[in-house]
Amino acid sequence: MQILVLGSGAREHAIIKALVRTGSDPAHIFCAPGNGGIAQEVSCINLNPNDPHQVADWALTNEIDLVIIGPEAPLVAGVSDALRAKNIAVFGPSQEAAKLEGSKSFAKEVMAAADVPTGMARECSNLTEVESALDLFGEPYVVKADGLAAGKGVIVTSDKTAALAHAKTFLDQGMGILVEEYLDGDEVSLFFLSDGKTVVPLTPAQDFKRAYDNDQGPNTGGMGAYSPLPWLPEGFIEEVTDKVALPTVREMSRLGIPFIGLLYCGLIITKRGIRVIEFNARFGDPETQVVLRRLLTPLAPLLHKSATGQLASADDIEFSPDVAVTVVLASEGYPVSSAPERLITGLDEAEQNKHIEIAHAATKVTPAGIVATGGRVLSVISMNENFHKARKHAYAAISKIKLEGSHYRTDIAAKVDEGNND
Repeated sequence: MQILVLGSGAREHAIIKALVRTGSDPAHIFCAPGNGGIAQEVSCINLNPNDPHQVADWALTNEIDLVIIGPEAPLVAGVSDALRAKNIAVFGPSQEAAKLEGSKSFAKEVMAAADVPTGMARECSNLTEVESALDLFGEPYVVKADGLAAGKGVIVTSDKTAALAHAKTFLDQGMGILVEEYLDGDEVSLFFLSDGKTVVPLTPAQDFKRAYDNDQGPNTGGMGAYSPLPWLPEGFIEEVTDKVALPTVREMSRLGIPFIGLLYCGLIITKRGIRVIEFNARFGDPETQVVLRRLLTPLAPLLHKSATGQLASADDIEFSPDVAVTVVLASEGYPVSSAPERLITGLDEAEQNKHIEIAHAATKVTPAGIVATGGRVLSVISMNENFHKARKHAYAAISKIKLEGSHYRTDIAAKVDEGNND
């Protein structure tokens, strides 16, 4: 199978690693545009992933059997629509269906129609309305940009001034704002494959959004994750399937907007039960790094079945009983400011451990070596028989990687660390 992966982050690198690990031939995998790490494993091509016609023409010319869309930008640009128009199988929802992620208000409407449990919310189009809604719901304040914001559109704060400032930032960009009730509990990410009518769950993960230890600092795209979640109640996956994923996909189908691709359910377990915080329309980062690291079932056939309406014929998806932890290495100043491009050393030494994989996010190859080019630079992924060992190996590996000014959290999966020796 000839496969084209669109994107340039650690999520796309993790997808490619999982494809190869579960049986796909790296000689038949292409990535656009890719990054320094991906280029060491498969062919990276000079293609704008957000240009529908360029992508579709290249895929047709090169006899691509499956296109996997990683980030949200190509979805919003309509790349999947252009591919489907040329009868090319694509794992990723249409431009219209991607509104489930791109518009928080649309997602709330779908959830209301499908009777999916979620928090109360109020749509706002100016600061006066935002302030009124903040007063209505009280603190902590939850303010969301009603649009794509690269994982930085949400603020949860007890500082009303900061909440208003966050809202103003996105109002000034022409976005609407959603102010929501604060939901207290443990957060869970659960991915579902969907072919527009059937859904198949993957395995739950938990990510860490704040920049610093103990959930301090600003929100980020994600600083680490782990899977599975041993503390989840029995029947959790079945309940989310029946009460969230299936009703949502069926409502999208009823609206004439079939959702084909990855439905990311961002959930919280409250005292009143499971609630949806948000939907995404693609694999989440960094959860993908741990979810796919544990995958045993061949990934390419699964995604192809999803893309072609054949998910009902898919075999049960199998995951390793081992656990996975990923820790994100971020550049100086992330997520507030950007650091200059800087050399990374120690990667080979870090990856000598058989339990470690490194998924590159913002890197490129230069004559001097591999250079960091952005905020989240790479994900160190560790898999082992228990969380204590997985964490130990992850942090031993990341300590060997040198990047001036970089930072990472030291408490990823600390809560589930069994404290075993070794």
